[in-house]
Amino acid sequence: MIETAEARLKRMRMRSWRRGTKEMDLILGPWADARLAGMPPAALDLYDRLLEENDQDLYSWITGHAVPPAHLAALLDEIGAFARTRLSPAG
Repeated sequence: MIETAEARLKRMRMRSWRRGTKEMDLILGPWADARLAGMPPAALDLYDRLLEENDQDLYSWITGHAVPPAHLAALLDEIGAFARTRLSPAG
């Protein structure tokens, strides 16, 4: 069965909000809501692969406590910057 573009975005948003840890829900969920619909297919493919990673690794990479895999680094930087801006007192 082929997944429609609409179903794919819905699945990815759901997986972004329903992680294993609340911290990652609050980082990935709002980012997905704000960005997924406007992303090109290749970027969606990369984000889909990112969703396969475990939350402990993702959190360490986004917070700068560990070096992320090179293929995810730019996307994780973008997500981290979005979260920091959104959660900052002035944001």
